[in-house]
Amino acid sequence: MSKNIISHFEMNSRFRNGIFFLATILVSVTGIYYLYANTVSSEPVFFELKSFQEQVDSLKLKQEQEYKAYAVKPFNPNFISEYKAYVLGISTEELDRIYKYRKEGKWINTISDFQKVSKVSDSLLNAISPLFKFPEWIQNKSKHTKFIDKKNSQKTYAAKKDLNVVTEDELRQIVNIPEFIAKRIISYRNQLGGFVDDIQLQDVNGLYDYKRIEILSNFTVKTPQKISKININKASVEDLVEIPYFEFETVLEIKAFVDTNGPISDFKELGKIDGFSLEKIDRIKLYLTLK
Repeated sequence: MSKNIISHFEMNSRFRNGIFFLATILVSVTGIYYLYANTVSSEPVFFELKSFQEQVDSLKLKQEQEYKAYAVKPFNPNFISEYKAYVLGISTEELDRIYKYRKEGKWINTISDFQKVSKVSDSLLNAISPLFKFPEWIQNKSKHTKFIDKKNSQKTYAAKKDLNVVTEDELRQIVNIPEFIAKRIISYRNQLGGFVDDIQLQDVNGLYDYKRIEILSNFTVKTPQKISKININKASVEDLVEIPYFEFETVLEIKAFVDTNGPISDFKELGKIDGFSLEKIDRIKLYLTLK
């Protein structure tokens, strides 16, 4: 009887072969699918990533080259930019000192001037100072000072030309000053309505003392601007604001000082006014009187 019992797990050979064939097809199709998927998707992604990385590397290299080129390019320290300072390792405090100095109308002429103003360390100065490029007319300052034409330094009043009629070209040709300084002198003269005295050249922004001396060895004020001096103790606010060296706030301070303390007997008393500088008192006196 047991011989006639058929197991539930027994299969005939044809059915078993069919299942095996179907399984083979499924495995083959699955393998082909994954192989195709990896070929289609993985390779493009790999190449895209590789291409992107190459672009990034190229940009980095270009940036480094530009950075190095900018860092080693000679420059005039009087016109240093914030980015240039950052590249060279100059701190914001050191840069602020330079900007403040320049806003006062002063110029950096030498490497020692740069350190004195900015207070950079010796090590940093030694690293960046070879990049400093000063104009030739500054570099030749000592040469000009030592070898000013003796004829120019010995000119008499009669031989000198009038500072109130000199042109930009004459200043540039005779004294050899930069065009922008010559323009500045003429512009300031026009602003004043004409120079009253030679000492007013001291107020031209950017004009070095040695060049001012050289100018005055060739030129002088022969036709001074005609002015009527104003009595500082009796002048109105409207009168005082006409003085070239006074701002409106300064005029109000002067009026308040006179009203409170009485008439001024010496121009030096103006130094008692908060914020009033006596630096230009010799030029201010050209326009004022005490009586």
